[in-house]
Amino acid sequence: MQAALKPLRLVTNQPASELETLFQAHHGRVFRTAQRITGSAADAEDVLQTVFLRLVKNQADYDWSHNPEAYLSRAAINASLDLLRSRTRARAVGLEDAGVDSIASSFRSPEAVHADRELQTLVRQAVARLGKTAGEMFVLRYYEGFDNKEVASLMKTSPLVVGVVLHRARTKLRKEIGHYLEKHHEKE
Repeated sequence: MQAALKPLRLVTNQPASELETLFQAHHGRVFRTAQRITGSAADAEDVLQTVFLRLVKNQADYDWSHNPEAYLSRAAINASLDLLRSRTRARAVGLEDAGVDSIASSFRSPEAVHADRELQTLVRQAVARLGKTAGEMFVLRYYEGFDNKEVASLMKTSPLVVGVVLHRARTKLRKEIGHYLEKHHEKE
């Protein structure tokens, strides 16, 4: 599906623009980041489009000589969290998601598959409810795999601040998800 997202140049003898080159080099990373956060390929495509449309609109405002990977990762995280915060999601399942779940469900009970899916949705919603900075740091650390020092560098803060914010975010998530787990455990 991603291959269809590559831009087409109408004039083949014209060199690629900076933005087009940036898209070609980084669209996969933006898409994967968004898909991990949103849990949906369709939402990830929306985020990908949003990130690069924002760049097109604000191209003069961005200095391309700085670290584009960090900028695009943060833009993908923020756009993904914005999407999760703003959308009251329908309970529909995309075709891509249905295929993966049906394979996994052949080995597990339907109740376990449903509980896992429900828990994943709950985690995504809880992360989306974190503040802007906490949500971004949480995603960089636990979804993208950066260590605290790298997160601090990307967000222009200290590793100590990152550690404190992540601790508070984990505590908040534990409370929110703990209520679900207690309720779910009582049913069993």
